[in-house]
Amino acid sequence: MAFLLCCTTVAARAQHPHGESFVMDCAVCHNPSGWTVDWTQSTFDHASTTFPLDGQHAVLTCADCHTANNFVAASSACISCHDDVHQMTVGNDCNRCHDTGTWLVMDILGLHEMNGFVLEGGHSTAVCIDCHTTGNPLAWERLSTECIDCHQADFMATTDPDHVMSGFSTDCTTCHDAFGYNWSSDFFHGFFPLEGGHMGPTCVDCHLNEPFEAASPECVSCHLDDFLAADDPDHAASGFPQDCVVCHTTDPGWNATSFDQHDDLYFPIYSGEHNGEWNSCTDCHTTLGDYSLFSCVDCHEHNDPADLADEHDDVGGYVYDSQACYQCHPNGDE
Repeated sequence: MAFLLCCTTVAARAQHPHGESFVMDCAVCHNPSGWTVDWTQSTFDHASTTFPLDGQHAVLTCADCHTANNFVAASSACISCHDDVHQMTVGNDCNRCHDTGTWLVMDILGLHEMNGFVLEGGHSTAVCIDCHTTGNPLAWERLSTECIDCHQADFMATTDPDHVMSGFSTDCTTCHDAFGYNWSSDFFHGFFPLEGGHMGPTCVDCHLNEPFEAASPECVSCHLDDFLAADDPDHAASGFPQDCVVCHTTDPGWNATSFDQHDDLYFPIYSGEHNGEWNSCTDCHTTLGDYSLFSCVDCHEHNDPADLADEHDDVGGYVYDSQACYQCHPNGDE
């Protein structure tokens, strides 16, 4: 009897195919008539384990994953069931990119940003293999985020302007808008602001010869012909400075606005006795086209020369002349 009981016990253990530590009522899954598995009648809730069945996993049978019937031995790691088509270039946690609904990757841009490179502008229209060029189109090895590592050929081949000869930075974002769609240049011309009338010209309008850094930031280096041709007033004859910004703004048209430097360079007209006493330049500069000439006596008229002579009776060699006035009254005071 003891021998028979022992054999029965061994036989019962031998018939336990799901692992010794797998404890469950067989009737949860099996039908007593033949021990077949009736999936429609099974009351086992896989959510009670550490691996809930949802999405595409919900339509699988136990044997699809538990291929050896040892349910305890099954791993919950994706890689234990799914071939790594990415060859470990993105790690082995499939859940970082995929969900179980369709296995499709829905947020490629967000995932790419998490990995250190924002796909915006022209980069957002590229397909993976445009940058990840290995033989396996699904092996996305980590790439450099330096522009030149992908755009070296573009940099070397560009001739208008010649990037190499001009000594341009290999950091493309110095000049180009990485968030645009056509890589247009939006060069921050910090050493010489491209604003107003300077916004229109192309690089070669000012940089007549390469390399570009040879262009001078001095106004007259580009506008000498304009300076010499100006006759209302005649800039050269009037002795105007060749630093155009002394009088002009960079607004389109290059209109002259306030000439506040007149007080320091020539004669105080925005301060002192003459502040507010004039309406236009020609009130004093009465010779059209030549601002080197000026008149004091046209404004400071004296009907009685005798009175004027009395005021200057202590001035030797006194003459009633504009240049003489200026010599004695360089600041316009009495």
